Amino acid sequence: MARPVLLIAGGSRGIGAATGRFAGERGYDVAINFVKRADAAADVANAVKMSGGKAVAIQGDMTKEADIVRVFDETTRALGPITHFVHSSGIGGKNSRLEAASADTIREVIDVNLYGAIICAREAVRRMSTAQGGKGGSIVLLSSIAAVTGGAGEYVFYAAAKGGVDALTNGLAREVATEGVRVNAIRPGPTVTEIHEPGRLERITPLLPMKRPGQPEEIAEAVLFVLSEAASYISGAVLNVSGAR
Repeated sequence: MARPVLLIAGGSRGIGAATGRFAGERGYDVAINFVKRADAAADVANAVKMSGGKAVAIQGDMTKEADIVRVFDETTRALGPITHFVHSSGIGGKNSRLEAASADTIREVIDVNLYGAIICAREAVRRMSTAQGGKGGSIVLLSSIAAVTGGAGEYVFYAAAKGGVDALTNGLAREVATEGVRVNAIRPGPTVTEIHEPGRLERITPLLPMKRPGQPEEIAEAVLFVLSEAASYISGAVLNVSGAR
């Protein structure tokens, strides 16, 4: 029986890397997309191979349509038809109040977190949807609890982009509900990853309900659950994995 094929956009670090390692342990072949961190992506690929799966690391900028299409195509050539997709590419941008944010910062944050997610989701549906000749599949998008809290004083532009991811999840899930494709999102709370500016996690930890940030592995567990057939009747859901934040 063929192993499921998972492509992770932004899979070289943080939540994406943890998801890739867990997926390898649980029977997936995995494609790890990266922009600059070839060494980190290779480490995740090697972990998947050590677990008995096939893996490939593929460079590509998930804000560029041509790169996105190429990464999907290269994944298919290397591993076979994509059955699962996770969008974990994300940046917070330079933290500031909105009136202090540059247009370049706002644009970059929206391009990475929202535009890239939309184009990636489009490409996943083109390959998975039974209406397009596919065999179905599962899509998980990484949102953020900032979509709920608003990110005031730090990055309302990031929160707005992640709010768009929530809307994308809701609408696309309904659009492809009869085409064998499930679409869900995970809203992590503050998590120990490189997305934060230096010192931010230490500053906000006392304000968190659990008095600690999450670990990438804790978020990855939720991603793998909604990605899997154990969640076969879950679509259009946005799950908070935020330590009660």
